[in-house]
Amino acid sequence: MTIEQQITTSVVGAIKQLYGADATADQVQLQKTKKEFKGHLTLVVFPFLRVSRQSPEETAQKIGEYLRENEPAVAEFNVIKGFLNLTVASSCWVALLNEVNSQPNYGLRAATEQSPLVMVEYSSPNTNKPLHLGHIRNNLLGYSLAEILKANGNRVVKTNIVNDRGIHICKSMLAWQKWGNGATPESTGKKGDHLIGDFYVLFDKHYKQELKELEAKGLIPKEAEAQSTLMAEAREMLRRWEAGDTEIYALWERMNSWVYAGFDETYKMLGVDFDKIYYESQTYLEGKGEVLRGLDNGVFYRKDDDSVWADLTPDGLDEKLLLRADGTSVYMTQDIGTAKLRFDDFPIDKMIYVVGNEQNYHFQVLSILLDKLGYAFGKGLVHFSYGMVELPEGKMKSREGTVVDADDLMAEMIHTAREISEELGKLDEMTPDEAADISRIVGLGSLKYFMLKVDPRKNMTFNPKESIDFNGNTGPFIQYTYARIRSVLRKAAEQQIELPTQLPANTPLTEKEEGLIQLLANYASTVEEAGREYSPALIANYVYDLVKEYNQFYHDYSILREDDPEIKKCRLVLSANVAKVVKSGMALLGIEVPERM
Repeated sequence: MTIEQQITTSVVGAIKQLYGADATADQVQLQKTKKEFKGHLTLVVFPFLRVSRQSPEETAQKIGEYLRENEPAVAEFNVIKGFLNLTVASSCWVALLNEVNSQPNYGLRAATEQSPLVMVEYSSPNTNKPLHLGHIRNNLLGYSLAEILKANGNRVVKTNIVNDRGIHICKSMLAWQKWGNGATPESTGKKGDHLIGDFYVLFDKHYKQELKELEAKGLIPKEAEAQSTLMAEAREMLRRWEAGDTEIYALWERMNSWVYAGFDETYKMLGVDFDKIYYESQTYLEGKGEVLRGLDNGVFYRKDDDSVWADLTPDGLDEKLLLRADGTSVYMTQDIGTAKLRFDDFPIDKMIYVVGNEQNYHFQVLSILLDKLGYAFGKGLVHFSYGMVELPEGKMKSREGTVVDADDLMAEMIHTAREISEELGKLDEMTPDEAADISRIVGLGSLKYFMLKVDPRKNMTFNPKESIDFNGNTGPFIQYTYARIRSVLRKAAEQQIELPTQLPANTPLTEKEEGLIQLLANYASTVEEAGREYSPALIANYVYDLVKEYNQFYHDYSILREDDPEIKKCRLVLSANVAKVVKSGMALLGIEVPERM
């Protein structure tokens, strides 16, 4: 039982004893006391005025006196208007620190065979271009969300759907055929995904030139697009692919294999992974089958032109196309097929799609369609909708080749981290390999933390320079604090100071230490809230607050130079547990912390 739960139970008892009324735990509002007032926890007494029939001050005074006399956790109290500020007994904070110290995985819950199975889909790349800045936010959010859900006791399957078919893929293939001269990743020295991305941009360049020439002959833009021979060739290539043309299919497989090898390198550097990968080329026919099943069952209907639709007007939406007149599928059809395959593979209790907020309507429709088709997770599917990420210069465009490439960005972050670390002397006395590893950890930590500390629902601007700073709400600030604590603990070990598993109940604590223990103990509830709200930002900002509080403590109090051996051990135990929780919290964000800096 936490201190908050213990006091809540006593408040319920106080209301019964003082006023003869039954209160519920939900009525007890306890919050952290504001810094300008004395105390640890503040009780809001306004909900009890109806039964006390007294002023807020009188009610708070009466409850405070009761708690001081009957609840061992309350040492003293003070009343500010309708707020009762409670000072928790020092022995309770020592007991709480002992509890945190006794649990190597404090704040995390392990899954059991009976735990809900949650599938989290993220990444969803196209095989016609490399991953870019937007994909980075998607991957980091998806991976972190999966880790947070695991930490809340769920069984989790991390999955990816690769968009490996369609006209956009054929554009890259056609450009390679026309202008590639047999180029391969080996012959060019380029990562496969980068090479294919170059041909996608090249197609667009030639296409725009063709449209310009057609318009110069007097055609309006729509007529020029209709007469484009290049686009007609791309459509013909798609038709041949769907018909199973062996030559086109072999080219498609070859070029996609280059892309997958490139993606794997990027994912590895970014530190994300998947338990199962699905491919649209394997799911779109499944989706078509599901739509036809729905048609046979009267869930969907066919129009005169042979296209198949879902009427969602009873659900407050519109009509939705599911199969075109020529029988080809749309994105919604593919998503239905992917969902069917996943449900066949896993007994999913909840499905979470990590996709940008421009797809809000799509997932609203998908949820209804899956429910109509009888999938248990349909109605409860979650669209983890996040905002777009931009650079200070503005938006990016794939076709024009103006996107910020994920590989280039990560390399630049690592390079910048190295430069700044060298300037600050943080790589002194390190071997070249150690310096390279620290630069990687700090560079990628900067990128990940900057992305994840923002409320995922909000649009954000990523500023690389701001993210690599050893002060403020940044990854490096947190990483450096962790390394500082580890340094203190190593020195303690060198001095042969053995840390106790349990501190004596009468161990003296300063107000700063009590506040730090209170914050430390909040990790469990923060992890729970982050899972409930689907928000890695809650973890990120909690870790920052903890580190900021620890740094103030470190500045104000001696640890290894403390004369009293019991106080010294207490501060070392406190430091060790701050480091433990920082490492745990950062791991939930997919961020490494260095043992030394």
